Amino acid sequence: MAIASINPATGELLERFDPLTDAEIDTRIARAEAAFQHHRRTSFTRRAELTLRLAELLDSRAEELGRLMTEEMGKPIRAAIAEARKCALACRYYAENAERHLADRVVETGAEQSFVRYLPLGPVLAVMPWNFPFWQVIRFAAPALMAGNVGLLKHASNVPRCALRIEELILEAGFPEGCFQTLLVGSDMVARILDDPRIRAATLTGSTGAGSAVASHAGKLIKKTVLELGGSDPFIVMPSADLESTARAAVEARTLNNGQSCIAAKRFIIHEAVYDDFVARFLAALNALRVGDPMDPATDVGPLATRQVRDDVARQVQETVSRGATILAGGQPLDRPGFFYQPTALAEIPAGTPATDDEIFGPVAAIFRVRDLDEAIRLANATPFGLGSSVWTNDPEEQRRCIDELEAGLTFVNAIVHSDPSLPFGGVKGSGYGRELAEDGIREFTNIKAVRIAANPAPQTVAPGVQALE
Repeated sequence: MAIASINPATGELLERFDPLTDAEIDTRIARAEAAFQHHRRTSFTRRAELTLRLAELLDSRAEELGRLMTEEMGKPIRAAIAEARKCALACRYYAENAERHLADRVVETGAEQSFVRYLPLGPVLAVMPWNFPFWQVIRFAAPALMAGNVGLLKHASNVPRCALRIEELILEAGFPEGCFQTLLVGSDMVARILDDPRIRAATLTGSTGAGSAVASHAGKLIKKTVLELGGSDPFIVMPSADLESTARAAVEARTLNNGQSCIAAKRFIIHEAVYDDFVARFLAALNALRVGDPMDPATDVGPLATRQVRDDVARQVQETVSRGATILAGGQPLDRPGFFYQPTALAEIPAGTPATDDEIFGPVAAIFRVRDLDEAIRLANATPFGLGSSVWTNDPEEQRRCIDELEAGLTFVNAIVHSDPSLPFGGVKGSGYGRELAEDGIREFTNIKAVRIAANPAPQTVAPGVQALE
């Protein structure tokens, strides 16, 4: 099966690639293992030099890389350029902090010395999505390489040129050949790659189904996995919030990356005392968005990444509406070339519909009215997902309760949920397990080794047939 790059703004084929053969995959895995044996022994100083050089390349070529992302998966050009610069930020963070995060942790045990040492595992397979084609990869690669691991990237099949460009940049930064390689293969080859004993672990960002498949297979092989999966993030608005700024933030939180973000706000849970006012402001901001050519800096919302993604969103909206939901805005694909879908808002949504139970990966907001904070928290948690969440209130007790009671890996107060290299990122429930970024993220793919060094004891005689106790 060929791997194709298609411009989602026009539907035109950009380039086609042949997937790697079994022999080519084996060659790359062998190269990764050889590179690991060298890279694991390099100093943090040397790794930081290379990672900082990578940051410089990402920064200096941000506009070029942004155009590549936009052409291949449709995100607005301003957001694409910002993504490249955020990748540079993550590289600098780990170049500056990895040695501290992985320093020996001294533990008092009564021995002469006791400590915990963090050692690299080896080649790690990264199965990455198309929605942030550079950021998702770099936020794995920067800590992995700084920890002494090496990476093999199986990127989404609709962004092959981004995948190859990332490998080129890492090589240009000075990392030795084999430290990071792109594998142009379909998803049907992931299990075959995991089966190789030289692959020590895997990380996946993607759908719950894809994560379950990889975790199941890796579990049979006793291999470590980190999963960052889908989300249906709640956005709770209480009466003390500033409604004008909160409504503008809500539209931004729902339509970021054309609505294709795991941590996009998707369910807007509004206290009845401010519901009508908030919805009016939200719809005004939503309807003012400019939808169009993602290469135009004035565009707010571009196309969805593929025809299948656009058709899935349309199907989910149609099913939700057919079961009783009301369309407040949008609700249809745009009649134009490419894979565009109108920014949409739904209300009066029945339980058991896609807008309540599934992740809608497009610019579709599901709006709910609640009586109080208790109902808001119950509704927020009534989902199989648990990735991000936000609450908009100036009441300290409401803030505390949401921080403590929302079932999510992230809770932001009066702010849009976003990833930050200095904060751990990940979810609970159907949104996955493990963490990326920060100190927690770099330690995920290390051997956390306990070391105890006793003073040289005096010679002891053990009676024949008597063994030391464990």
